[in-house]
Amino acid sequence: MRRLLVHVEGQTEGSFVEGPLRLHLVDGFGYADVSARLLGNARQRAKRGGIKPWDSVRKEIARHLHSDRGALATTMVDYYGLPSTWLGRLESTQAPFTEKAAIVERELREDIAGALGGDAPDRFIPFVVMHEYEGLLFSDPTVFAQAVDRPELAGDFHAIRSGFATPEEINDSPETAPSKRVERLIPGYQKPLAGVQAAIAIGLDAIRRECPHFDDWVRRLEEAGRG
Repeated sequence: MRRLLVHVEGQTEGSFVEGPLRLHLVDGFGYADVSARLLGNARQRAKRGGIKPWDSVRKEIARHLHSDRGALATTMVDYYGLPSTWLGRLESTQAPFTEKAAIVERELREDIAGALGGDAPDRFIPFVVMHEYEGLLFSDPTVFAQAVDRPELAGDFHAIRSGFATPEEINDSPETAPSKRVERLIPGYQKPLAGVQAAIAIGLDAIRRECPHFDDWVRRLEEAGRG
């Protein structure tokens, strides 16, 4: 059975991985364990420097995959806060939305494949959240509002969501990123607790229906576990 290590940028993503994602993958998709490892301090995300430089992360992922031949590795990092040291980040800035994550993920995958050589380079499945974790929570604005104990904000959340084709397209800037929109409505918003509670309440299936890039990632993890 496979083991999956998810390299995440903060506590919220780690709790999501070891909660809803782990339950899903261990229950019927060939995984013995799914765990998270922190890459940096998500509270520094506004400075776009809270995650370790890619060279450091690259060594960590390659070392893990070399030492554990039965493991797979992936990432769960926000595109919004991704430092320019990560391969593909600068190149993707001017690309259409539909190509941004693919550019970064392709560069990361190829770099790890080079580091692994013939040691099963397909065991690394990179994932960049578009544009950040909070965007996924707009998959169900009503449940999101209820989960953070602010049901009166359901209309505001729906208004944000209705401006985009998918929750993953809610924009990438210090003023309009999903977390910034939430913080304006909920001063003192506590992402590590509320963000995971909301994801659990919304449910993985609903997030997958609304967020195609996220759905593709989960599907690839499912297929890798079965393989």
